[in-house]
Amino acid sequence: MMSPLTAISPIDGRYRSKTDRLQNYFSEQALIRYRVRVEIEYFIALCKLPLPRLEQVDAAVFDRLRDIYRDFSEQDAAEVKTIEQTTNHDVKAVEYFIKRRFDALGLQDVKEYVHFGLTSQDINNTAVPLSMKECHEEVLLPAYEQVVEHLERCAAEWSQIPMLAHTHGQPASPTNLGKEIMVFAYRMRKQLRYFEQIPFGAKFGGATGNFNAHRVAYPDIDWREFGNKFVADSLGLQRQQYTTQIENYDDLAAYLDNCKRLNVVLLDLCRDMWTYISMEYFKQRIKAGEVGSSAMPHKVNPIDFENAEGNLGLANAILEHLSHKLPVSRMQRDLTDSTVTRNLGVPVAHTVIALASLEKGLGKLLLNEHAIHDDLEDNWAVVAEALQTILRSVGYPNPYEALKQLTRTNSKVTAQTMAEFIDGLDVADDIKDRMRAVTPHNYTGYGL
Repeated sequence: MMSPLTAISPIDGRYRSKTDRLQNYFSEQALIRYRVRVEIEYFIALCKLPLPRLEQVDAAVFDRLRDIYRDFSEQDAAEVKTIEQTTNHDVKAVEYFIKRRFDALGLQDVKEYVHFGLTSQDINNTAVPLSMKECHEEVLLPAYEQVVEHLERCAAEWSQIPMLAHTHGQPASPTNLGKEIMVFAYRMRKQLRYFEQIPFGAKFGGATGNFNAHRVAYPDIDWREFGNKFVADSLGLQRQQYTTQIENYDDLAAYLDNCKRLNVVLLDLCRDMWTYISMEYFKQRIKAGEVGSSAMPHKVNPIDFENAEGNLGLANAILEHLSHKLPVSRMQRDLTDSTVTRNLGVPVAHTVIALASLEKGLGKLLLNEHAIHDDLEDNWAVVAEALQTILRSVGYPNPYEALKQLTRTNSKVTAQTMAEFIDGLDVADDIKDRMRAVTPHNYTGYGL
């Protein structure tokens, strides 16, 4: 039996404690359970029409039918897999499994309405988006939200901390630490709102998407209306109106691309936090017994941000392939999507691992105000922008060039250097006072 020590993938091995919840959505057992759920709910919907012969099915049995998927066990999944060894078809095995349960419930006379008029993709293309939707609502979105909220708390806590900015890796006009953290929270909030505009789409329409079998059997029923209502009301999904045998996957591709954009924002955050730690703007909390390096006892490495960056990269590489591949299928279908959708849980798992590492890394940060203060004090040249802008505002000739000469001809610009420069200017005393008031510590703009 597989264990965290024998698993090939680190998702199920080293990081199992962070990803075990995902088995409820993306494991083989979960996929079978979602398929059973769709089949059962479809049968109940046919009973509610009702189709001829199905009006005899007592509504009291609906709860017992739903128990087939609500109480679905590992033993049930194993039974389906045993049937599949004969059928060599995974969805047909689910159909036969359900028919066995119908026999046990005394529903032999109506069991041929299980999977009535459907193709396997009517089940797969509802089961998979349903699993994605529920994972999004119960796991992934809350994990993203938790990181955003953590960033917002950090931004508020550090809202009064001036910090030297670095553009192109060079000292630049000072900024505010809280604001720089808020940039990432702001970007994430914007991307999270896009999720609200992306439906969880489903395909449900028979062998080539036209309800052919349904219509020939019961021509007086509006099957498109039935399909729209069933998918929306029973499954909480949005039925795609025009499809081939498989769903168009455009909605799913949009969802995956949005996850990818969120992960890019977080990857950017990881690299910035790694850099700030290397500059000693932050130290990190350590736990007794932890080792930072196997050779250098003094080290406390920013491993949580490095772990998050690595997993975000893996997630995005797979998300990119999924969103690019899934919407492309030969003619009315080929089987490549079936292989690919079985890996939907992989980028989700790497993302969940990354978010957990980010949370841990953010929680270990200890602000080192002395280093931030010293860096500002060591870079008085950055107020040159402020001084030349004040001079521009009062019509002083060539102020940019004057500050350029000052900052580039002095090997070290200090508070004294700036004070002497201001004293030598031919401007009114009140303008000099305004200029003297500017320091690297207060020249930070609006901040938060």
